[in-house]
Amino acid sequence: MVSNPKRISFIGGFIHPAFDQTIAACGDLALTRIDRERPLSALCENLAATHAIQVDSARSDIPDHLLVGRELLAACPNVVVVSASGAGFDAIDLAACTAAGVIAVNQTGGNREAVGEHTLGMMLSLAKRIAETDRAMRIARIDDRVAYMGDDLYGKTVGIVGFGNTGSRVAELCSGLFAMPVLAYDPYLDAETIAARGGRKVDLPELLQSSDFVSLHCPLTPETRGMIGAREYALMKQGAFFVTAARGGIHDETSLYDALRSGHLAGAGVDVWETEPPEPGHPLLSLPNVIASPHTAGVTHSARRRLAIMAAEQLIAILRGGDPQRMLNPEALPAFRERFRKVLGHA
Repeated sequence: MVSNPKRISFIGGFIHPAFDQTIAACGDLALTRIDRERPLSALCENLAATHAIQVDSARSDIPDHLLVGRELLAACPNVVVVSASGAGFDAIDLAACTAAGVIAVNQTGGNREAVGEHTLGMMLSLAKRIAETDRAMRIARIDDRVAYMGDDLYGKTVGIVGFGNTGSRVAELCSGLFAMPVLAYDPYLDAETIAARGGRKVDLPELLQSSDFVSLHCPLTPETRGMIGAREYALMKQGAFFVTAARGGIHDETSLYDALRSGHLAGAGVDVWETEPPEPGHPLLSLPNVIASPHTAGVTHSARRRLAIMAAEQLIAILRGGDPQRMLNPEALPAFRERFRKVLGHA
């Protein structure tokens, strides 16, 4: 063990033991887990010696005083990199990182299979009314099975908002298994890129008006917060389904309840919530045509192990002088390189 190892502080809960194991195998790195119950003032000594912060992806898993923003970064003069444990990064203030010359990274793509499969599972359960009939049969005998008639996915149109790693995986599953035409809304991708990933680029209103299923796979940012509300639900087809495994806050929950209660939408699959976890009395949980999960789409054994190894290997590479692989604020790269040189003594 070297006398002055580069130090990584972990803020959050459990990823997977593979993260700790991968870091421990490096003799020049040391890992400390931050006690989320302690105030920031009690953590300053440890944070001042930290070179990298690993933080949970979900905002709900981090107390306010440990969100990676201006105040926390001020207590971390030697931090050069902040890493989100998954694809989401709403626990990180990217503008604050950029201003400090700190590079921010995530593990995009690490849970694309898990979230893609979960999304497809929700779509199938909604169309076939599997969860609805399961709950009904536990309450009373069903004599009229035709009253619970569902439909097929085959040939239906799916509209995907956000066509990155997970959105494009959902497109592969839907088109490959069920011959579903794929519409995609992603303002950061051109039509050729979207076509290469199996979709047709459209604007958001066209996607909403033309899709039998609308599925969200974009990050929560100032641009996307509140992007799907009463106007957008009204644009959707009568009898369409809404599915989200993106982030709470992108879709308006009250308006979704109204669209479902009125019968305009046939059902919804909701994995992410404005407040997580939602209370059992949440209005959406009272509707039989809503399938709910507590932000677990990406929480599988395989995905957690993959994300843990990706996160550890990326931090190791960065702290040893390599360029970040999955940058969230590439505009900070020049300042990051200068900060790295000053803090760690080499380029």
